[in-house]
Amino acid sequence: MRALPFPLAALLVLLTFSACGKKAANTGAPPPRPVTATRAVTRDVPLYIDEIGTVTASEYVNVQSQVAGQITEIHFQDGADVKQGDVLFTIDSRAYQAALDKAKATLAQNTAKHDFQRVQMARMDDLKTKKVASSQDYDQARSTLVEQEAILQADKAAVATAQLNVEFCTIRAPITGRAGKRLVDRGNIVAYPGGPSLVTITRQDPLFIDFSVAEEKLPAVRAYQARGTLSLEAWFASDPKKRRVGEFSFVDNAISSGNGTVRLRGRLPNEDRMFWPGQFINVRLVLDTAKDAVMIPTQALQTGQIGTFVFVVGEDNKATIRPVRPGQRQGNEIVIEDGVKSGENVVLTGQLYLAPGTAVKIVIPPGSPEAAQAETETPKDKEPM
Repeated sequence: MRALPFPLAALLVLLTFSACGKKAANTGAPPPRPVTATRAVTRDVPLYIDEIGTVTASEYVNVQSQVAGQITEIHFQDGADVKQGDVLFTIDSRAYQAALDKAKATLAQNTAKHDFQRVQMARMDDLKTKKVASSQDYDQARSTLVEQEAILQADKAAVATAQLNVEFCTIRAPITGRAGKRLVDRGNIVAYPGGPSLVTITRQDPLFIDFSVAEEKLPAVRAYQARGTLSLEAWFASDPKKRRVGEFSFVDNAISSGNGTVRLRGRLPNEDRMFWPGQFINVRLVLDTAKDAVMIPTQALQTGQIGTFVFVVGEDNKATIRPVRPGQRQGNEIVIEDGVKSGENVVLTGQLYLAPGTAVKIVIPPGSPEAAQAETETPKDKEPM
């Protein structure tokens, strides 16, 4: 065989060693897996129960007439806000005024008779003292005076009743609230008793929020309620950031046998008429505040044969599986009751390629709190290499 020139032989030897080096490098450990991670933090968070509730007027009145007659005036507009005592309707009061005048005349007549009989009784007392009047005449005079006093009391009651009937011809708002659509018009005849409703008035500030919870949650509600007043939050599903805070006020006295729930109620301020009776809203009953609760994003939770777990990145930049016991959700975060400590790094994305002991490289996503912190820690005058 013909010998190769020296330069060509040297080149073949270098290529052989280079290929062997590459092969040896490929047989080593795999490169670290890129993942995004965040640190578990501690925060005071509320313990709560979320339900769907119904807005209910705190007072609801069907206004009815207490006398029969013809409506002569209507003093409000449909849907107007009215105050307690405002005049709503006027009923023709002429017949009732005549009855009042007659009752007053009868009272005056019987008052005169009573006064005369009282004078007569004084004379009989004098005659009896002088032993001139008989016992029968004396007893008759006293009986007549007692009878006149009773008649006088009945006349006074008749005058009071007639006066009330005249006053009832002016129908006033029994509560402060918002009037609905009037159900009668001027000229209608209303009956009493059993007459129709004239208008409804609802009190809209404050409002009641009615909702139900499962019976197994009732012991916790009662236990926290015994510690003090519980707060209540309400909001529309379309605008969860705009919330109204109220006060929990009522637990029903029985559990519904049909669905195993118990009815609860809260009181909510509503000066700006943000809520309206009959609306469905989201309700949160805040039971307590958990101090220094460990929080992580819900995105970090994984589920497998061991249950719920997360990947935790240790100081050696290796991933380990950590079974956790999740608690209550707080928006996009969740309370971890056991399994993770504050300050530990939990993996957010990239879990699919991880296994216990896998080397990882934490990639800080742009716009994250970690990225913002890294920017603040970097000296501004440090030039890139």
